[in-house]
Amino acid sequence: MSKENLLMDVNDLSVTFGAGANTVEAVKNCSMTVHEGEPIGIVGESGSGKSTLARVLAGLQQPSAGKVLYRGENVFTGNKSYKNGFRNQVQMVFQDPYGSLNPQLTGLSAVSEAVRIHKKVGSDEAEAIALELLQQMGISRLDALKKPRQLSGGQRQRVSVARALSASPSVLLADEPTSAIDQSAQAQLLKLFQGLLGEGLAIVLVSHDLGVIRFLTKRVYVMKEGLFIESGDTETVFNDPQEEYTKLLLASIPGELGKAARAKLKKS
Repeated sequence: MSKENLLMDVNDLSVTFGAGANTVEAVKNCSMTVHEGEPIGIVGESGSGKSTLARVLAGLQQPSAGKVLYRGENVFTGNKSYKNGFRNQVQMVFQDPYGSLNPQLTGLSAVSEAVRIHKKVGSDEAEAIALELLQQMGISRLDALKKPRQLSGGQRQRVSVARALSASPSVLLADEPTSAIDQSAQAQLLKLFQGLLGEGLAIVLVSHDLGVIRFLTKRVYVMKEGLFIESGDTETVFNDPQEEYTKLLLASIPGELGKAARAKLKKS
């Protein structure tokens, strides 16, 4: 891909927690790129470091070493991140939609609040924009007036996506967005993500669910113990994995993909 549509450029990124004997290297020398309208997957087991990496990309976690560039500018300057008007451009949707929403606010109020902050508009205009965003996410006016506890897991996640989109971002980071919702809601959310990709939004999907990664993404990074051990075109990596760890991940999933991976493992 050309440098003209390069949004994010991650160079030798590392994140270390603790000190001395208690040091934990959560992310180790990871490099990756994100281009406009590109669907990227980051896959690995729990504890592999993928959520920590996503938090760094979102500007929520300071790296210990390396750089994250957004449109050529360093995301981190001192203790601050995404300066010079870039704050809105990279937004994150978290794994637990209930925990990420204020339980005292209706979905409409939560999204309206975000619209007011990001777009600097009055209350009436913010509410109109928020309602339109929620309806685009498949949330009716009636459901928009409900609080998080009154919504299904899938509805809460779609409210979270609407709130993230209120900033009109170029990159959406989605950290395990399907893990807390049922299969029907997963299908709705993935269809929604496909539509957003068609509108030019780049999506970085962080997940341990290889089926979801294969469905949505074009390029994938496989993460183990903080390292990217394999990366490339999603179909190529899934159909012809080079690393034993990737083969084992694929063999653990149900369906034809897992069956084929298990057969390859037996032959190797």
